[in-house]
Order: sequence, then C-alpha cells, then structure tokens
Amino acid sequence: MSSFVSSVHSNSASVADAEESFKGNNSDDVLAARTSGSFIRRTLSHRSSVVMSDDAMSQVQDLARTLSHRTTRDGPIEDVLHEIESMANDAEEFDARKIFSDMVRGANEQGIHIRKAGVIMEKVSAEGVDASTVEGTTFGDILCLPLTIYKGIRAAKQRKMRSILNNVNLLAEPGEMVLVLGRPGAGCSSFLKTAAGEIDQFAGGVVGDISYDGIPQEEMMKKFKSDVIYNGELDVHFPYLTVKQTLDFAIACKIPAKRVDNVPKEDYIAAVRDLYATIFGLRHTYQTFVGNDFVRGVSGGERKRVSIAEALAARGTVYCWDNATRGLDASTALEYAQAIRIMTNLLGSTALVTIYQASENIYQTFDKVTVLYLGRQIYFGKIEDAKVYFKKMGYECPPRQATAEFLTALTDPNGFHIITPGYENKVPRTPEEFETYWENSDEFRQLQKDIADYKSKIDIEKTKALYHESMDQEKSKYASKKSYFTISYPQQVQLCVKRGFQRIYGDKTSTVINTVAAIVQAFVTGSLFYKTPSATNGAFSRGGVLYFALLYYSLIGLANINLDSRPILQKHKAYSLYHLSAEAFASTIAPMPFRLIGLTCFIIILYFLAGLHTSAGAFFTVYLFLFLCSETINGLFEMITSVCDNLAQANSIAGILMMAISMYSTYMIQLPAMHPWFKWISYVLPIRYAFESMLNAEFHGRRLDCGGTLVPSGAGYENIASENQVCAFTGSVEGQSYVLGDDYLKAYFQYEYKHTWRNFGILWCFIIGYFSIKAFLTEFKRPTVGGGDALVFKKGYKHPNSNTANDEETHDKLNLSESKEKYMTGSSSSEDDGTFEGLESTGTFVWNKVCFTIPYDGGMRMLLDNVSGFCRPGTMTALMGESGAGKTTLLNTLAQRNVGIITGDMLVNGKPIDASFERRTGYVQQQDVHIAELTVRESLQFSARMRQPQHLPDSEKMDYVERIIRVLDMDEYAEALVGGIGRGLNVEQRKKLSIGVELVAKPDLLLFLDEPTSGLDSQSSWSIIQLLKKLAASGQSILCTIHQPSATLFEQFDRLLLLKKGGQTVYFGDIGENSKDLLTYFEDHGARKCERKENPAEYILEAIGAGATASVKDDWHEIWKNSSTYKNSEIEINNMIKGLSANANSDGEGKAAQKYATSYFYQFRYVYFRTATILWRDLNYIMSKLMLHIVGGLFIGFTFYNVGTTYAGLQHALFAAFMAIVISAPSMNQIQARAIASRELFEVRESKSNMFHWSLVLITQYMSEIPYHLVFSTIFFVSLYFPLRIFFEASRSAVFYLNYCILFQLFYVGLGLMVLYMSPNLPSAAILMGLTLSFLISFCGVTQPERLMPGFWTFMWKASPYTYFVQNLVGIMLHEKPVICSKKELSYFNPPSGQTCGQYLERFLETNTGYVSNPNDTANCGYCIYSVGDEYLTYIGSSYSYLWRNFGFYWAYIGFNICAMVGVYYIVHVRGVSFISPEKISKFLKRFKK
Repeated sequence: MSSFVSSVHSNSASVADAEESFKGNNSDDVLAARTSGSFIRRTLSHRSSVVMSDDAMSQVQDLARTLSHRTTRDGPIEDVLHEIESMANDAEEFDARKIFSDMVRGANEQGIHIRKAGVIMEKVSAEGVDASTVEGTTFGDILCLPLTIYKGIRAAKQRKMRSILNNVNLLAEPGEMVLVLGRPGAGCSSFLKTAAGEIDQFAGGVVGDISYDGIPQEEMMKKFKSDVIYNGELDVHFPYLTVKQTLDFAIACKIPAKRVDNVPKEDYIAAVRDLYATIFGLRHTYQTFVGNDFVRGVSGGERKRVSIAEALAARGTVYCWDNATRGLDASTALEYAQAIRIMTNLLGSTALVTIYQASENIYQTFDKVTVLYLGRQIYFGKIEDAKVYFKKMGYECPPRQATAEFLTALTDPNGFHIITPGYENKVPRTPEEFETYWENSDEFRQLQKDIADYKSKIDIEKTKALYHESMDQEKSKYASKKSYFTISYPQQVQLCVKRGFQRIYGDKTSTVINTVAAIVQAFVTGSLFYKTPSATNGAFSRGGVLYFALLYYSLIGLANINLDSRPILQKHKAYSLYHLSAEAFASTIAPMPFRLIGLTCFIIILYFLAGLHTSAGAFFTVYLFLFLCSETINGLFEMITSVCDNLAQANSIAGILMMAISMYSTYMIQLPAMHPWFKWISYVLPIRYAFESMLNAEFHGRRLDCGGTLVPSGAGYENIASENQVCAFTGSVEGQSYVLGDDYLKAYFQYEYKHTWRNFGILWCFIIGYFSIKAFLTEFKRPTVGGGDALVFKKGYKHPNSNTANDEETHDKLNLSESKEKYMTGSSSSEDDGTFEGLESTGTFVWNKVCFTIPYDGGMRMLLDNVSGFCRPGTMTALMGESGAGKTTLLNTLAQRNVGIITGDMLVNGKPIDASFERRTGYVQQQDVHIAELTVRESLQFSARMRQPQHLPDSEKMDYVERIIRVLDMDEYAEALVGGIGRGLNVEQRKKLSIGVELVAKPDLLLFLDEPTSGLDSQSSWSIIQLLKKLAASGQSILCTIHQPSATLFEQFDRLLLLKKGGQTVYFGDIGENSKDLLTYFEDHGARKCERKENPAEYILEAIGAGATASVKDDWHEIWKNSSTYKNSEIEINNMIKGLSANANSDGEGKAAQKYATSYFYQFRYVYFRTATILWRDLNYIMSKLMLHIVGGLFIGFTFYNVGTTYAGLQHALFAAFMAIVISAPSMNQIQARAIASRELFEVRESKSNMFHWSLVLITQYMSEIPYHLVFSTIFFVSLYFPLRIFFEASRSAVFYLNYCILFQLFYVGLGLMVLYMSPNLPSAAILMGLTLSFLISFCGVTQPERLMPGFWTFMWKASPYTYFVQNLVGIMLHEKPVICSKKELSYFNPPSGQTCGQYLERFLETNTGYVSNPNDTANCGYCIYSVGDEYLTYIGSSYSYLWRNFGFYWAYIGFNICAMVGVYYIVHVRGVSFISPEKISKFLKRFKK
C-alpha cells in the first residue's frame, strides 16, 4: 500500500515543486520512494523474511481497485486521495496522511527526482522488404545450384520495398494510455516497435520525427534506452526458474542506488515483488516453475502475468504492450488493463497497448485510441470521440457491439457494417479512402494543434538535464556514466551467475544425468584399461586413457550446444536489464562447479583404475589440465554457438571442430607426421597443449621396460649381451633394455617436460580468448535474426497476386494486404447448402460426476471436482472460468488425453466410450502445432486421408478438403507453407488450419475446441465462432473453452459450463436469449444486477470472484449445489443416460469400433510421403548434413593424405577408418535434432487423435533419412578414400564403399533414432548418445587392443558393432600392403662379432613379425617391426579373412537397431515406462538431503 501511496503523493507534490517544464517521471525513483518509507519498515518489521503483511496486501488490492478506474479524463489524480484515506480509516496500522507527509518530506529532503515522458510521433513511415511471394526452398535447389545462384542474384536485384506504416501521428502525454487497434497485419506491432525504438528489422528504415518530451529517438535509444520498454506477444522465460526468482532477478537488475531512507536492497526487492505479485495474483505461485510448452509450470494465464510483472519491474517510462492479454481469461484481461491504468496513474508513465479482443470495460480504461488499416492511420483521438467520428463518416455501431470491436470491424472488408442511410456511396471503404478522410478531418487538425501546443510547453534542455541527473541518482556508483544500465557490470555478472545456479538447481535432471554418465563412463573405461602395463607395450594405451578423457569431455561440450535462451536474452536486452555479455560470462561460470563435480568423480575413478602414475604431482597435474581443457573446449563450442543463427549451423561447425580436436590432439597423428597444410590446426586448438602436459605428467622420469618388444629375444637368444639387443620402440637407445619416458615423448610426439607450465599459460589464453569472443559476439550480435516476415509458398507455385505486399512484423504476419478486398470467397462459399453436409453428430455425449486427481508434492491434488454435463447434437456449449480453473484439464479429460486418476462416467449414447472415440472426435488444441514444411492444403489432405474411413474414394476426401478450405476462407494461402515464427502463417491463419485439420476428419461425435479465439482479433474471432455456429446448425456437437468473449460472441453459444478454481462447477445450463437465463440465475442467487451495457461474460466472472486479485465471500460452488437449477440438471442428465442406454444400439459406429480409420499399409504410404517431403523441403538440415560429409571427408582424407608404406602409415590408415566411424557422432546429433520435431508433433497432437500407428513415425523417419545418407556418404567416400592413395582397384574401393556408404549408414541412422526414442527429450538424448558412442568407440579395439583388455571386457569388444566396421575398413586398406619403415621408425642394434644382421635375426624372424632393412651389414642393424599390413592387422586383433563374416554381422546389428528403435519407443512412450524421470531424480535428491 505504501508503495502506491508514496508514489501518488510524489506525483502530486514533489513534481509540483520541480521545474514546470520538466515532463519526465523517474519511475525508478518513484519505486524507490514508494517502497522504502516508514510504512514498509512497519509492515516488514519483526519478520524473518521480507513479505508484505496480509493487511497491507488487502489495502493494496483495495487501492488498486479504486485507482484502476481512474483515467486522465476523470480529473487530477489528487482527487482520489480522500477516497484512499477513507478506505484506510479502519486499518489500524495504516495512516495515509502520515505516510504521505513522510514520503513527500523524504523525497524532497533527499532530492529524489522523478522522470516521465510523453511520446510524439509526426509523419512516421516505415518500409520493409516486399516478401509477399517468397518461394520455398528444397533440396532440388542444391541439385540445380547454378540455376539457384542465378535466381538469387536476379531476386536481389529486383527486390522491392513496401510501406508498413504510412504517415502515422501520435501524442501520448505522461500518464496516458493509448489503445492501438487493427487486425493482424494492420501494422499494430510495427507501430509499437517503432515507438519503442525497435526498428532494426525494417529494411527500408523509418522516416519521420519521434521524440520523448523533446528528446529525439536516436538520443533516447543511446542514452536513456532503459526508459522505453517493448513487451512482445509471446511469453519467453527460463522455464526452470520459479516465479519468485524470475521477478526478483528483474527487480534486482533495476534497483536504484538512491532510495528514500536508504532502505536495504533486500527489503526493496521483496516489497516491490510482493506489490506486483499481489496486483497480478501471483503470490501463490512464488515457488512454482514458470515453465513453457514442454516444462510443467504455472498456467498460461499466470505466465502472461509473470511477463507483465517482469516488464513493469524494468521500470520504464514508456511502455509498448503488444497483445499482452493473449491467453488471459476475460476477468484477468480486464485486471491487466486496470493494472496498467494504475501504473500510469501513479508513475505518470505512458502506455501504448495493442489488444485484439478488447471488451467495453477494457476499452474504457484507456484515454486515447488509434486505428490502423493496413499500415495507414484512420483515427487518433479520445476514446469517447471515436464512435462519434465514425458516425459522422456514416458508420453506425451495431447494438451490443463493443466499441473496440466496432472500430476493428471497420478495417475488415468482410466485417459486419451498418451504414447510415444515404451514406452508402459516401463512406470510405479502402485504406486510402479512410486515410484521406482522416487527414482532411477536424480531428486530425486538432491532433496537429495538440502536438504543437505540447511541444511548445517542453523545455528540452531542462528535460535532458533532469534526465541525466535522475539517471545519475539511480545508477550504481560503479556503473559507467555513459551506460543506461542501472547497476554496474560486475553486479550484472553476479546476478546472472546467481540466476545460472538457480536454473541448474531447477533442472536437476540434466546435471544428474551428466554426473552419472561421467561416473559410469569412468568405471567402464577405467576397467577397460585396468592396470595397463607400465612397460612399452602399455605406453600407447596409457596415452589412450588420457586422450579418451579429453575426448569424452569434448563430446560433452558438443552435447551442451543449445540456443533455447536466445529469445529470452533478446527480451532482456530490450528491457535494458543487463549487458548480454554479462550473461555470456555467467553462463560459463555458473555451470563450472557442477561440471567439476562430474569431472572430479570421472578422473579419480579413471586414473586409479587404469593404474596411471601413482604420484600426487602426476595426478593433480592430469586433473588440472583435464579441467582446464574441458572448460576451454566448452568455451570454444559456446563461442561457435554464439555466432550461429540456428542449431543446424552450430552442429555442423561443431562437428568439423570435433573432428579437428580428435585428430590434431597429436594422439592419432603426431607433429612430425602432419602435413604442412593442416599442421597449424594442432597449434590453434587447446587440446594439444593439455594432452602434452598430461603425457608429461604420466611419463616424465619413468623407465619403460621393453615388455615383449626386446629384439631379438626368445629361443636361441637367452644369453646374448645387452648391446646386441634393442627395444623395438620409439625412443629406444641401443644396448638399453628399457626406454625413458621423456625420450619416448620427445621422439614420438616432440614433447618436452619443460613445456608443461608453458602450456598452462597457453590454455588460460585460450579460455580468456574464447570467452571474450563469445561475450563480444553475444553483446553485439542480434540474438535472433530480424527481417521481413513472409508468407512462403510451395516451390513452383505462382501466387495469383504476385505483387501483393506483406506486413513486416514479428508477431502479425499477413501477406495478403490489399488483395484481401479482391478475394472474398469465404463468406459466400460458406453459405452453400451442401458445405456442411455429413458433419452432423451421431451421438449425445454425457459426463457425470467426473473427477481428476494427480500426485502432487507428496500427496494428491484434485483438479476436477464432480463435474457433470452433456453435449447434444446441434448445440454449442461454452466452457468458461478463470485461468487455472481447470477448463483445459476438463477438455483433456473428456477427450481421453489426461493421465491420472479419473473417476465418473463418460458415455456416448448411453454406452461407455470405445477405442474409436478419439478418432471420431475432433480436438482443436490451444497450441497451433503443425509441420512447418507442409502447405496448408497438404496438412488438410493428410488429416482427411488418415482419419476418414478408408473405403471412401480418395477423390471424395480431396473434394471435401477443398470445401473446408473455402469454408475457412483459406484459398489464398492454401499453397503456403506453414513455416515458423516470422516466416509462415500468422496467428489467425494457424488457428484456422488447426480447426480445418479437425474438420476434414469429419468427426461424427463431438468437436472439442480449446480457446479457438486466443490470439485473434475480434473480427477473426467472430468469423471463427460463426463458423462453429454453422457447424452446430448442421448437427455437430461442439464443446469449446473461451477466454475473452464479447457480449455478442458469448451469446452465440447455447449452453454454458462455468468452473471456478479447483475444478468446481458454478453453473451448467442454458444461456438464453441476450443471456437472460444465465443472468437471472446469478441475480436470483445474490449477485448484483447486470447493467444492460455490461458484457455478461465479464459480469459472471466478476460475480464468482474470478481474476488475479478478485475475491468474493460467497461460495458459488455451494450455491450451485443447493440450487434448483442444479437439481434439474442432475435429473436431466440421469434421464438422458437412462433413455440413451435403452437405445444404445443406435450408435453409428456399430461394428467399426476400431482405433484407426485406415489400414497400416495405407497409413504407411502417406506418412512416408509426408516425412520424405519434410526432409526434401528442410534445406537448412539437408545442407548441414551435406556440408558435414563434404568437409569431414576432405578434412580426414587430406589429414592422412598418402599414408604411404611406413609403419606410421599403418596407424594413419587405422585412424582414418576410425575417424570415418567417429563422424557418425555429429551426424546422429543432426538426425536427432530433426527427428524430435516429428516425434513431438505426433505425441502432442496426432497420437491423441489416433491418426496413424505410432510405429510409422519411427519407420518413415528412418526410411526418409537413408537416401540422403547414401548420397552424402558417397561424397564422403570420394573425399576420404582416394586422398589416402591406397588400392584404387574396384576389388578394394568398391568393397570399402559397400561397407561404409551402405551398411554403416543403415546402421548408425537406426542407432541415432533408437537413442532418441528412448530419451525423454533432446538434451537427454544428446547425453545418452555421447555415452553410447563412447562405449562403442572405446571397445572397438583402436584405443585399446583386445589383447590388453581385461578378460571381463572382451565380450564388449565382440559386442561392439564398431569393432567389425573398423576391422573391415582397415582390413580392406592394409591387406597385403607392404611396409617399409622410415629411418626414424627402425630400431638399431649391433649383431655379435662375425655375424651379419640377417644371420643374427634369422631365427627370430621365423617366429616374429618384421624384417631387417640391411641384412648383409655387420653393424647398426635396422629392424622394422612389420613387413606387411596383415601383420599389423593381427596385432590389432583383425584379419582380412573376417570381411564377409563381418558383413553378416552388420545386417544383424542393423536389424537389431530397427527392432530396438520400435521396442524402446513402445516401452517408453506408448507404455509410459520412464528410465530417466525428473520426478524420481528430484525425490532422490530430496531424500539424499535429508
């Protein structure tokens, strides 16, 4: 309460003492004043935590109700003070007069200045790219690349610009609210963005004058950007933060340095948070996750309120709210408008608001209104003058139509218009005519005069001076004077780090999975290398242990690539909460301790199991460098992610980097063997320096016994002198039976121990460099690509109106503009007599005493409480209630889409519902989930084919699709791709498609709709409801939740089911003509009388106490249960059940109670065609896949270019084959990222309607991927195999092609999909994929030969499919390949006196591999360990003879992958068995804490 009161009085008193010419209001300092006085201290005293008392909360609510109805036309705000004080007289701790005097005296004495600003726009125009006829891309564009390039150049030359806003004007004085009306595509979002300075998306720029109390927009954006806030339509938040954490963070980022009485920061944050949470009804959600579409959290309406509160916490002076009531129920939407009214009254802030469905009560909270028609302004003025203006023009407002609805309808050529008699040929009809009328009107001239008068009152220099002074007061003393951020950069980093910890704690699942995966991997790999020999025969394996540790944490960094936070960062940047670079640093710092936990467990287990050097110095050196390298590689991938626009780009680049990291660590190919064109890579990647220091720690000062590599040895060589023997090992010295570790490293790797701590410094340089570049890119790169929004048409389709322009807006996408007036087929076609033929319902749906209970916080929570009702054919039933009342829950329960404890009866024609119920009902979800790559027509055709009976001719189904297209008026964009945000259908078009997808299924029982008008303007909502009305008239049963109905729209329904919180029924019965029956019920049971001008929908919600802050003493659920209406309803339902049961055999389904409407193979045909089409049109995905194979093949091929005949060449051939296998890792990541979209669509929408069998999602995804992999792997083969320069003949190369390009592709596509389908989400799939691959790669015999594996693990070597792929690929390349060692590779020794080298080694070579390079010499014998490639194959446990045996194994693995893919999906997603349950992990952690 104090916070409001203090600011009221600050506005009324302290402003009067300031310069009269100052028109700015520092909402920051007002908040400081209003939340820091003696009242807050009294309110908060004697409390362990900072929370407003219940009395204070009650007073805030009372005051809010009073102030929410005050507008500037009601006179000065001071007039309300006496009302406020009288409200508080009964409050013992509340002394309004004392509070006012305290706050005014404190503000004046302490010199706190107040900012406020009006907005002036004069002749403002904006232009964007004309993208109305954008053509979609396909893989065919790549196949015809020259033609594509030519078309691209020609299109760039012919690019046209179009007008988005045209000569708009605005005057919004401090404390005023301006309503911006228009249909989607009218330019409302662009208008708000222009006013807020968010203009970088307009390719043609913005012209005209925009100022804020005289401060030009350019200067305002540079120096005072934080004062101007644009709040977008979509709610984007970190889903794993609680509501309290989200609000606290926003408030803390904007906490002013100078606060009245220097109230502590914690008190300030808590008081402001409680204030907003009380106004918006969020106090009960403090500890609940905000959530999103995939993470369970607060309800959609509550999430919208969190967005509003967060924006207000940013303490702007000018707010631009873009469709902020989307998804809110009528009562909460009104409370939102009233809350904004309160903020403008108390803070003197300015609000520009777009609302698509504004009721009369909402409309009356505003001061002014402007109407836009396709980017042209057709009215601006006071809200009470708008009707008068258009009445003079010749347009009458229809009875009971809300003013906002009337104004919006004027801009719709298909809208309902009443024209004054005699004006039929005079009224304007086109945008140009409306604009001309406006610019010639007295109202326009008055607006120009008002702007001129207002500008004459402004002293710009004093305004700037006070702005600067006010900004200096609120800024932290450590903040830059030039910065418009409130707190200093270190404080921003600190807050972002704290938030990072909160996000990680909220999402415990991924952290636990990472840690458990690291521990499991350490045990497996450590036991694989268990007690690795300390002699020379274990040296390569010891290096392999350290290499694997580095590689594993590089793969973990690859799995952490994520772009989910981009939209959130963009929003916070617009709010000026913090530098994005601060979040960049925080996102690196916060996860570090959690990564360290897993890494510590990993290295301890791995190090000691593998038997590495047991000295403290060696262990901690390895530990330190593994940690540094892990952080550096993670920083590298984050830097790459920060520069990419989408996940596919990031994965493709990261995949190439992963190969470079794998190959140029110097484990696979050593510095001396590297080709000069790629050698530099090893110097610019951090892994090489970490690997060197870790090897130095392991081998420094050690003596490696020969361990079976002493040459010659064995029978006949027992008593020879040591000078006649040598270790056949790199770094050996003639006459020594051991090799020094330092000599081995220097000879083999060119590593020296003295480089260890030099490398420490180099790694820090990498860390700092990567993080600095990441911070720079994050700070200055736009988080999401801005640009002209477009309606994208199918490849090859020529739109009839190719010159039509589109509205360039982020959230309002419409490309039809002026052509809308030329194409009005929808309204006429829908009148055709046969349009709705065959849509009549065949049954009556009854539900009786339905309860729904779920486990919640250790107990049970009832979401539906004995709800009863029915739907008859030919009727429309509305389902209403406030946000969180259980509307969608009831709808999902009735539609058989909820999982929990459900009791009660749900009957169709008196019979329990059967397997055909889901298919025979239509369910239009609130979320418009569709496949982006399909056109509108294709989406409808697919639904019709899958859900209409198979015996119907396909031509009949397609004809019906065309009828529905005409009914929904979708002819113009029927060939447009659904697309994504900013490049595809707009909100209205998506909603129509959602309805159409269900209508083409011809549901013969019931049509469910969940908020079908959400996000639509009033005219679109009216057209949707009229469509439903016609469906009902044709005999369809309709049950529909609805949020913000106007009076006329509400009365289109026949019956109402009204719920209150807790899922309790408040009313079920007829609405009646003009809502007579409904209103009579409420008025007869104690509600106030509904005024004639009121909206009945808002009235009943107010009566039952719906809304964020509303409450009533009466329990309307108890009133309902005790009413005669309830008793009559129960009798009617029971009679209906009895009567229908007697005629139960009349159900139209009869024998055909089947789950699916069509056969399996019929479904397969069309699902496969759809999946193939999706991939063909997803050019980003296909290009990423193609580039990975081209670049990867060339990279590996030229890294190991011309392996030659040396001993090193044998290893290079092995590692080339190994890397060809490893490239499957990034490729499978790409496959999973693409396939998850199809899986989610099926699980969210298609599976609920029994559209087709679940296995087809998997099988068709697999089959659609294979052709691309066959083609791209061929390119990879050519790029890899021939640069190696090994056996070009077809008997080798063709078999290599068969093994790799066909069989391996069939194998790993199935493997990637199998792991995805057993995972709950994509991040978990990435972690499990990394774990699976590390298993397969570890045991394939490359890093650890089978002969050195502990006996327990040899079964894994045999079980790993990668073992057999490596065997075949290496066998093909090395079979019968002669080996000629280089001089460095030869081991030199002297034979006994009198013997030649050949004579001395003759007996040894009979039983051992290798040859002598100089058999006739008597000194300095050169021994090469292998003479032919087959000897090396034997050493690594392979043989060319295994070739066709392994070929058979491949098919077994391929078949297993496909069967396992189907099997795990059935277990996890069909049967619901969860291997990785976030709930179970949370319970385990809670138990662990105890």
